Amino acid sequence: MVQNYRKTLLACYLGFVTQAITANFAPLLFLKFHTDYNIPLGKIALIPGTFFVTQLIIDVLCARFADRIGYRRCAVASEVCSAAGLVGLAFLPELLPDPFTGILLSAVIYAVGSGLIEVLGSPIVEACPFEHKEAAMSLLHSFYCWGTVGVILLSTLFFAVFGIGSWKILACIWAVVPLYNVCNFAVCPMAHPADSGRGTGIGGLLHMPMFWIALILMVCAGASELSMAQWASAYAESALGLSKAAGDLAGPCMFAVTMGVSRMIYGKYGDRLDLMKYMQGSGLLCLLCYLAASLSDAPAVGLAGCILCGFSVGILWPGTISICSGRIPAGGTAMFALLAMAGDLGGAFGPGLVGGVSQRTGDNLQRGMLAGCVFPLVLMAALFILRGLRQSQGPKPEGPSQ
Repeated sequence: MVQNYRKTLLACYLGFVTQAITANFAPLLFLKFHTDYNIPLGKIALIPGTFFVTQLIIDVLCARFADRIGYRRCAVASEVCSAAGLVGLAFLPELLPDPFTGILLSAVIYAVGSGLIEVLGSPIVEACPFEHKEAAMSLLHSFYCWGTVGVILLSTLFFAVFGIGSWKILACIWAVVPLYNVCNFAVCPMAHPADSGRGTGIGGLLHMPMFWIALILMVCAGASELSMAQWASAYAESALGLSKAAGDLAGPCMFAVTMGVSRMIYGKYGDRLDLMKYMQGSGLLCLLCYLAASLSDAPAVGLAGCILCGFSVGILWPGTISICSGRIPAGGTAMFALLAMAGDLGGAFGPGLVGGVSQRTGDNLQRGMLAGCVFPLVLMAALFILRGLRQSQGPKPEGPSQ
């Protein structure tokens, strides 16, 4: 029986790979959109903003309706929407009078798919009858990182061989991944999470001070991660003077590699680490990385800040989920959905702030990165408050971790 659930794991892992495709393919084309369609950087910043706001809305809806609709139907719908949005990205900018509208509409469609799998992936894996769920959960989160690496490497190779002008063909090729995964989700065994819709509930969660601090952590984690990740390619090209291929490989690709390494370390050695201290150290490293990227005139230092930022943010998202899973074991679907919503709120606001400040300072992305320092600063303050709350409440109960 356990062996049958391997296909369920495969579907969830590919679901996170699909999420990596939808979140990271368009940012590789930001400067292409800027030059080909004459879209200002301030409006370009609305693309990731729209993506994550849409995910945020889906997170809220999932908290209320996912149990009623059924996890299988929602998971299949997530892959269908992801594929439709990627195909739409290739055609809608040319079919609609305003190319920017076509790009935004495509982002909304595939963001629906991304939001669904983001909320459902963790509880689906949690419900699988495996002994070592922590390892499976850690691997689930790392697949987003390795999916990002694959998207960047293969896209860069494709552009090198066929030219970046062929990006529409590549968008359709990437759509094959979620289309294939529709078949996996349609037939794989899927145990319903143990709470079966009877978890703590949204009202109960929002009455917990610790959960509000966790929501702030998720906002800052999402903003710290996505502000750098979404602009890494454009930053490496414009601020550091690298070529398109070198910028993609040295910026977002290495960012994803170091983020994946951070999550693998946590997955393997998490039982030996003080998670709170690890997250506090990561927050400090994140702040230093943003300062290096924004203030240094040396390209090597700026690039190192961009790359190491991936390592610093790797633990923040899954670490916050791990804290909540341990302290609120009956949180259920609502807890996963609200945490994802907070992370997406940060992912929507953070890149928008960086892009907006950059446009107001003469398209200077380093000034935009400097504004992004606010996110790790608030994150460290929230961790300090959360640590105090945990000490006042005593030892945490036993519960699952990621």
